[in-house]
Amino acid sequence: MEAINSLSPGILLVSLVYSVLGMIFLMVAYKVFDLVNALEFTKELEKNNQALGTVIAGFFIAIAIIVAAAIHG
Repeated sequence: MEAINSLSPGILLVSLVYSVLGMIFLMVAYKVFDLVNALEFTKELEKNNQALGTVIAGFFIAIAIIVAAAIHG
């Protein structure tokens, strides 16, 4: 029952703000990664390049872990 009581509106709002910031950082990091590399990710993904899709998925997971660790402290 304590877990339900600890979900105050302030904690939920902070969690929502951090999740939105995390998604923004994730998209910015992807755009920087896309600009740095010579390969055009969007065109390759439209061609159903599974290898590149796996690389990008790994990139998203890695950046998400970094952002979560930065937010958590």
